[in-house]
Amino acid sequence: MITVKDSLGTLNIDENRYYGPFTARALENFNVSDQTVSKELIYAYVLIKKCAAITNQQLGYLSVEKSRAIIQACDDILDQKYDQEFVVNKYQGGAGTSTNMNVNEVISNIALEYMNHKKHQYEYCHPIDDVNLHQSTNDTYPTALKIACIRLVRELADEYSKLQESFQDKESTNRHILKLGRTQMMDAVPILASQMFSAYADVTSRDRWRIYKVEERLRYVNIGGTAIGTGINAPLKFGFKLLNTLQQKAQIGLARSDNLIDTTQNLDAFTETSSLLSVAATNLIKISQDLRFLSSGPNGGIGEITLEKRQDGSTIMPGKTNPVIVENTIQIAERVIANDQLIKHTVAMGNLELNAFMPIIAESLIESLTLLIKGVNRFREYVIESLVVNKDRCLENLKQSHSLITPLIEDVGYDKAACIVKEATTQNTSIQQILLQQNLYTKEELDTLLSNQQCTHPR
Repeated sequence: MITVKDSLGTLNIDENRYYGPFTARALENFNVSDQTVSKELIYAYVLIKKCAAITNQQLGYLSVEKSRAIIQACDDILDQKYDQEFVVNKYQGGAGTSTNMNVNEVISNIALEYMNHKKHQYEYCHPIDDVNLHQSTNDTYPTALKIACIRLVRELADEYSKLQESFQDKESTNRHILKLGRTQMMDAVPILASQMFSAYADVTSRDRWRIYKVEERLRYVNIGGTAIGTGINAPLKFGFKLLNTLQQKAQIGLARSDNLIDTTQNLDAFTETSSLLSVAATNLIKISQDLRFLSSGPNGGIGEITLEKRQDGSTIMPGKTNPVIVENTIQIAERVIANDQLIKHTVAMGNLELNAFMPIIAESLIESLTLLIKGVNRFREYVIESLVVNKDRCLENLKQSHSLITPLIEDVGYDKAACIVKEATTQNTSIQQILLQQNLYTKEELDTLLSNQQCTHPR
């Protein structure tokens, strides 16, 4: 153990660890779960620190030796060599200061070793005076979150594009399968299986586009604004040069906000992002519920589609399998919706020049993006791509339905059609059989009138 000092006194830290006293106190103060800050946020934060070191050296505020050591430390962290050193709980007070200081201390101590000094000899490379030079938690934290979110948004948009393509593939391969449409879970007019998948493809396309476009909202950052957006304690050139370096290193078209004070205190860009994720989640739930219903049974239910069997479904009923991936997708989507409510509430909880609840906003948003990326990927690979439409079962259910009278209402009239349905119900037979019994149509005429085209398109 090694004894270190801070403004509150002394404490002991494992000499093998690379964090310092601020992180150690955060470990004690926020020991409320076993969940640490998301690595996506940490890596984005470290990238900012690297770019800040480059900028401060270019402007003459950091020596070449210090900046090189800090840059090398950042590169090592970005290579995932020090993941175990980022230990702060994701549920933390202080608007993210503990996360910022965990990053600052780890970078500083790694840099000290590169400079042939011992850890915690901060007179040679200080976590705040050097690593955090010309920065504040209040401009670096939201900027890091936006970088992390943009990276995840791009990945999610790609997953939605692939899901859309999978639905379109199912649309093209199921063009000639007629099935029973349903409204309010009851028999309705016929629909082609391809039409069902086309609707799924289109709603997925809208979600993909909304997610893709939200990156524009996230590109505006307040870096250089320091504490409240006024830029106090930071040279004007620093913010602009840092932004240019960040753009190059992150390969993201970041832009300096026109009003740094606004962007520091108002977090509506995160609310908007979360809201669009919530919209996408509701659509995922709807599609998943449809597939659960259509695959139900399979022998005692609807059974119009078959989902890939992923695992045994019961410890007491042999041979039973369940739509586990669909159920997992629904649970993921429900978590995203719940996170959206949390984000909305905590964004509204900001006071005056700062929102103290950035950590829960950040972690909830990153969780939603990460869950959707993985969830949509599994949903596509394990559900949609292997899904099979059971043509014979679709035809069987369709023939048993009395909704086939609907395409003929224009010919026989509504009241007559209702009588035909009643008669078919009484005799426990099909609509076609009653129509033939009453000599209303010949078989050839029915085949034409009830063809796929006539039943599923305007006449």
